[in-house]
Amino acid sequence: MSGVVVTNPPKADAKDVEALAGFGVATVSEAMGRTGLLGPGIRPIQQGVRVAGTAVTVLSWPGDNLMIHAAVEQCGEGDFLVVTTTSPSTDGMFGELFATALHRRGVRGLVINAGIRDTQELREMGFAAWSRAVSAQGTVKATGGSVNVPVAVDGQVIRPGDVILADDDGVVVVPRERAREAVEKSEAREVKEAKSRAAFLDGQLGLDRYGLREKLKELGVEYRTFEEYEGERP
Repeated sequence: MSGVVVTNPPKADAKDVEALAGFGVATVSEAMGRTGLLGPGIRPIQQGVRVAGTAVTVLSWPGDNLMIHAAVEQCGEGDFLVVTTTSPSTDGMFGELFATALHRRGVRGLVINAGIRDTQELREMGFAAWSRAVSAQGTVKATGGSVNVPVAVDGQVIRPGDVILADDDGVVVVPRERAREAVEKSEAREVKEAKSRAAFLDGQLGLDRYGLREKLKELGVEYRTFEEYEGERP
């Protein structure tokens, strides 16, 4: 497998990235029309961490982390490393030594569509990571690949410079050209949710706030007392 290392790709505006870090993954995905989620298989190795950054992408051969070494050089302050492989892999391609190098360069986290190891050490050093698997299985450094090219994870295309936002719920990607739009729509969604939250605290039901009683009626859902229900059973 030959490949390419692309240098200095365009990135989302840093102010928009910082603003998106203030919202949850679910909020941003919903605000953008339920798009961008990398799927439930990518899970955090830590809890209580939310971080956003600009993607540096890696396409590697399964079980081979050579191109992660190449990617470290392309990473800088505010970046988020995104690694995937040409076919499914659970090998532990990333560990504490990589994290040390990336932490030194100001990288905010890792998403890897493969395996990760040294998870205790990563948590202790405060390096945030989301992975497909946790595995102590090691890798080789023998096959070419690419850095800073478009990659796909669970059907979502991630380009270098796109925004990656990750928290306990998972990971979402926002195209770099839509970062400002995502901020504005997420802000509007939070305002709307704040009003609903206040209404629920005041005792209002979602059935009434969202007009769902009429929806139930349209769908033919009927209310019965327990006695009526039991009497109608064969």
